[in-house]
Amino acid sequence: MLRLAHRGGQLAQFSVAVAYYTGEGVTQSDSLAVYWFRKSAEQGHVTAQYNLGVMYSNGQGVAQNDTVAVYWFRKSAEQGHATAQSILGTMYYEGEGVDQNDTVAVYWYRKSAEQGHVTAQYNLGVMYSNGKGIAQNDSLAVFWYTKSAEQGYAIAQSILGTKYSEGDGVDQNDTLAVYWSRKSAEQGDADAQNRLGNMYRDVKGIQNDTLAVYWYTKSAEQGNADAQVNLGWMYENGKGVDWNDTLAVYWYAQSAEQGNSNAQVNLGLMYGNGKGVDQNDTLAVYWYAKSAEQGDVDAQVNLGLMYENGKGVDQNGTLAVYWYRKSAEQGNAIAQKNLGWLYRNGKGIAQNDSLAAFWYTKSAEQGNADAQVDLGWMYENGRGISQNDTLAIYWYRKSAEQGHATAQYNLGVMYSNSQGIQNDTLAVFWYRKSANQENADAQSILGAMYSEGKGVAQDDTLAVYWYRKSAEQGDADGQVKLGWMYGNGRGISQNDTLAVFWYRKSADQGNAAGQRLFGWMYYKGKGVLQNDSIAASLFHQSAQQGDKWGQYNLGWLYRNGKGVPQNDSIAVYWYVKSAEQGEASAQNSLGWMYDKGRGVPQNDSTAVYWYTKSVEQGNANAQNNLGRMYAEGRGVEKNDSIAISWYRKAIAQDNAGARYSLGTLYYKGTEAEKEEALSLYQKAASQGDEDAWVSLFRHYESSADSTEAYKWLLVIELGRE
Repeated sequence: MLRLAHRGGQLAQFSVAVAYYTGEGVTQSDSLAVYWFRKSAEQGHVTAQYNLGVMYSNGQGVAQNDTVAVYWFRKSAEQGHATAQSILGTMYYEGEGVDQNDTVAVYWYRKSAEQGHVTAQYNLGVMYSNGKGIAQNDSLAVFWYTKSAEQGYAIAQSILGTKYSEGDGVDQNDTLAVYWSRKSAEQGDADAQNRLGNMYRDVKGIQNDTLAVYWYTKSAEQGNADAQVNLGWMYENGKGVDWNDTLAVYWYAQSAEQGNSNAQVNLGLMYGNGKGVDQNDTLAVYWYAKSAEQGDVDAQVNLGLMYENGKGVDQNGTLAVYWYRKSAEQGNAIAQKNLGWLYRNGKGIAQNDSLAAFWYTKSAEQGNADAQVDLGWMYENGRGISQNDTLAIYWYRKSAEQGHATAQYNLGVMYSNSQGIQNDTLAVFWYRKSANQENADAQSILGAMYSEGKGVAQDDTLAVYWYRKSAEQGDADGQVKLGWMYGNGRGISQNDTLAVFWYRKSADQGNAAGQRLFGWMYYKGKGVLQNDSIAASLFHQSAQQGDKWGQYNLGWLYRNGKGVPQNDSIAVYWYVKSAEQGEASAQNSLGWMYDKGRGVPQNDSTAVYWYTKSVEQGNANAQNNLGRMYAEGRGVEKNDSIAISWYRKAIAQDNAGARYSLGTLYYKGTEAEKEEALSLYQKAASQGDEDAWVSLFRHYESSADSTEAYKWLLVIELGRE
């Protein structure tokens, strides 16, 4: 054969080249293989030309030279060698040994593909799919992928599986997607194995977690990063395998170290939550940062959260805003909501309600329930956006219908209080929804609805039930209301000790009503030992928080020197505070202080002003006092008719002082009126009115009725003791 080769036999030269290349019958020598391939190729042997191109391309037996490789591939390709045509297409596609030219690449791929070359068919499919060197055409891409796949080319089968899965260039067909993916996967294609795992995990009708894990494992063991993160997820969630956080971390780490951003964020979560590894915020931040820098929106929002809260890094509001914005601008609803919160509260960025509303809206429109309730609040309060109860309700409802307890509570409040939409029945509906989720505020107010019979049938037992639910969660408002129910025996057996217990709980949290009612128990000595000083201290705490009843009570103690040094000026101070908030008893007492000149210069007109304020709210003591001012012509023109009218209004409320005052007016009249006056005195006296006692004593003393006079003298002496 060698002799024939030396004589110039083309086939002999080719055969000798193959022998030297394979080392069959001779010592293997790439350089001699090149020598004889060249001899044969120069005589036009198509395969020798192809092989010589391969030797130059790989630098075997000759210096690597893509330009020369292209020369010989072209020689072979022009004679119709399919593999040479396919490789020449790739050389043009890659720009190796020639100027890069997609159009020429397509030309040679097509020449090869039409001869049935499996790789060229696949590559021609890629060119059609990507629109390189030819007009983009998914249908023709699928045509050539199919040609290649039917010859068993694993990569083509894998991509064809993707095309059927996504309906790209063909009608979507999960059955064919699985068929081609399996064909490729069974040949060991890692991408196909991962894709097949995805289909078994996600596609209805064939869903099978065990098979998903099987194929993920096959792919992951080949180092496929996507399969590794998917397999980690299956272990983390116990899908198709026993739950195992340690193995989840292992596979996430394998993938993360290859740069897979999904794996990096998942690994960060595992470190952040101490799942499968020791909890470590620093490593959580490390992996979040790796992923975030690749643009992963979940990692960006998580990294923002770590900076906001100073976990694993120094707290840094500016960097929190930076990462939230990165994520938010990609449409992440959680980041948008968090960014809105930072703008609303001026954390890490200048406070800006308008931008807060902007980001809340972005998030809310994606269905984020937290953002929806916050946006509702912005509309309700006119923060950063025009006040609009209708839109507040719209967003609260959106959130509430997703089960957000705060939104349900807020929606209940809107129905309770908003003009034009007020509806106690709907308020109760939403309060109950929220209360059933253990929202303490909702439980407290639902108790109040039952107590008052608003939107539901009045039921003190259910009021107590909901107050207790709220109180046991530590809600100060629920605690004070439960205490009140115990104190008044409403819906539960009256028990001052338990009333004090709950008032104390509320007061200890700084609740003004709790402080005032706890003080009242000390003032009355109910459930505790009577102590005016402690009562005064608690009233003072309540009053300083603006509680109008605490202010009134504290004023009363100063006026009467109970638990504090008697001081009319300080009494007036607290009466004014309370009266200006509309507390009727304080208005009456303030009027009385001006009436008598106690703690302020005496002023009848000002006395009448405050009495009038109080009577407008129906205060019986003020009605009596205002009647007296008319009877005496002080601060107003004297008018007995008006005086009598006010006295009778107070008497209708069973006011003893008004009976005495009216009696005094009648006592000066006719005998009949005098008799009515005595009847009024008697009734007032039976109610404990000391002025009535004295008037009865004087009447009987002047009438020489010593027995009756003595009786009333004893009443006066014993009563004053």
